[in-house]
Amino acid sequence: MREKPAGDIPASLAEALRAAKHVAVLTGAGVSAESGLPTFRDPMTGLWAKYRPEDLATPEAFERDPRLVWEWYEWRRGLVAGARPNPGHLALAEMERRVPRLSLLTQNVDGLHQRAGSRNVVELHGNITRSKCFDREHPAESWPETGDVPPRCPRCGSPLRPDVVWFGEALPASALAAAWDAAERCDLFFSIGTSGMVQPAASLSRQALSRGATVAIINPDVSNFISRSQVLIQGPSGRVLPALLEKAWPESGTIHVE
Repeated sequence: MREKPAGDIPASLAEALRAAKHVAVLTGAGVSAESGLPTFRDPMTGLWAKYRPEDLATPEAFERDPRLVWEWYEWRRGLVAGARPNPGHLALAEMERRVPRLSLLTQNVDGLHQRAGSRNVVELHGNITRSKCFDREHPAESWPETGDVPPRCPRCGSPLRPDVVWFGEALPASALAAAWDAAERCDLFFSIGTSGMVQPAASLSRQALSRGATVAIINPDVSNFISRSQVLIQGPSGRVLPALLEKAWPESGTIHVE
């Protein structure tokens, strides 16, 4: 199907959303970028301009210089704390309230979906606001203030790290299983703000398509997704999703997600 601009929501997609019993949504960095959070493709700024994210987000980097990696993630946590959910996040939370079941599968680690009100969120890459120890993966919500950077696990003394999936690490088995189950059981699947190139999340839309679900791609650049079997809408989620909700439920009047 040819791509459609943000203001041109296919009636068939609005009808599919209204009729859906189980909606699965995969979100990527583009959704968070609309809240002002940089993606891994964006050059870093300030003190971090001389580094590449790929050189810091690995177990090897942490073993080599744990202070450097911890302080970079503290900087990123500050960005997340200052960000707010955007209309795309809020529209997905509203969508969850309107359909019988919605599974929100996210590659983002910022927790903005939860802050927007989404409840059934599967975090494929973890959450930057949480910490765990490097050696045994003990979760840590607090720790003694000893001045160590990074802090130490209060249970075993291992250095703490962010609870995110680094390059070279496997996705959490429970999250991946939940994502595959949603892709196999849904009747409508959205891929939003993601390049469609990172595995295994990139295979989820194909799995949904193979099981007979309607698959819709919402992204400013849809060139990687050209397929006659998918609905392609070119535009940011913050414009497309509120428009889709209003088209699916016109009797509700204007749906405010600002």
